[in-house]
Amino acid sequence: MIGEARVLVVDDAAAMREIISRNLAVLGCTVRVAADVPEAVAALEAESADLVVTDMRMPGADGLDLVRTVRGRWPHTALVMVTGFATVGGAVAAMREGVSDYLAKPFSDEELEHAVRTALERHRPAPTGDGGEPAPSFGMIGQSPAMRRVYRLIERAAGARVPVLITGESGTGKELVARAIHGAGPRRGGPFVPVNAAAIPEALFESELFGHAKGAFTGAGSARQGAFVAADSGTLLLDEVGELPALAQAKLLRVLQDQRIRPVGEDRERAVDVRIIAATNRDLEAMARAGEFRQDLFFRLHVLPIELPPLRERGGDIDVLLIAFLGDAAGDGPVPRPSPAALDALRRYTWPGNVRELRNLAERLVVLADGGSIELDDLPEAIRIAPARTTGPADNRPLRDVELDHIRAVLERAGGNKTRAAEILGIDRKSLREKLKAAERAG
Repeated sequence: MIGEARVLVVDDAAAMREIISRNLAVLGCTVRVAADVPEAVAALEAESADLVVTDMRMPGADGLDLVRTVRGRWPHTALVMVTGFATVGGAVAAMREGVSDYLAKPFSDEELEHAVRTALERHRPAPTGDGGEPAPSFGMIGQSPAMRRVYRLIERAAGARVPVLITGESGTGKELVARAIHGAGPRRGGPFVPVNAAAIPEALFESELFGHAKGAFTGAGSARQGAFVAADSGTLLLDEVGELPALAQAKLLRVLQDQRIRPVGEDRERAVDVRIIAATNRDLEAMARAGEFRQDLFFRLHVLPIELPPLRERGGDIDVLLIAFLGDAAGDGPVPRPSPAALDALRRYTWPGNVRELRNLAERLVVLADGGSIELDDLPEAIRIAPARTTGPADNRPLRDVELDHIRAVLERAGGNKTRAAEILGIDRKSLREKLKAAERAG
């Protein structure tokens, strides 16, 4: 509860310390203050805090230095950054270090209260299952319970040698998680090689994965190393692994078992040392049961599964992600802020394109808002007309069903035109078709 929180306010300006402290004291918080980073660290060493509200730009060590120190030494402490637009790039960087929110000066009493409440709620310690510290976020943005579970799985997967299967809808960040596993593990000094199985013609799969000798087939004017050789001593990401044809599945299974490959047109095999991470937005288990994917390969890949949550199930992460993406898109320029009406619509929306859709929208809004406020009219039609998410018992349905209702409403509004509906939803026609087919199978 906010009224029971212990808050440390850090700002080199005495007036700003006084304003923030007075407002938090009215809310019932126990407030201490510090004028710089060394004083703040000393205060935390004397007594920990539930929340640190820190300025970004201060003499000597700055707010980002404090953020890193707090994250490393007091991981249960929530963080709010106070900054002006001139330093928003630093604020975005701080959010990647674990800051829950930032306030642009000048800010209102209501904005301060909302940021503090949100930060304390998001950073409430989640059970780890073993009584240990929460896992780090690996440079990713978001502190929702769903993402904290993902961070803990990344931490466990990073130190293991077994294959990892990352599942989740399109746009949820599967490659980002794969890179985090690679970067946090003992193979981080080796190569990380992503391969999109859906983009490789079936006739070229074997060559792309295992390489070929010169003259192995028409057009092979020179020898080529495949993805496995390129990833030797590192990690190979097989994205969209559900698209692998049957012959490639059989050969992949053998490589996983033997850690040896044979390039096309060569007689000799060679050993490789590759950590396999597979990713897919399809239900591989159902495909295996239906005979559409080899069961033995599925079980081999499914040793350590990580399921990524869709954006609609990530709670308050939408706000934090939007702020970060707006900052990225704006670069050194002014960063627009969403109005309350626009923010409410963004929270109602079900995000069929997930995090990728939100990033694309942020880039568009930076252009449309031109550094000013983001208004409701600046948002795409699909977001403006998104129905409110009710929380009563009558609507106690899976969020996937809520999303499907929204897709159907947009499709009806588009007169049954799937191309137009996909444009309104911000996804491609193939994704729309797959979502409708999945609903038909479930129904």
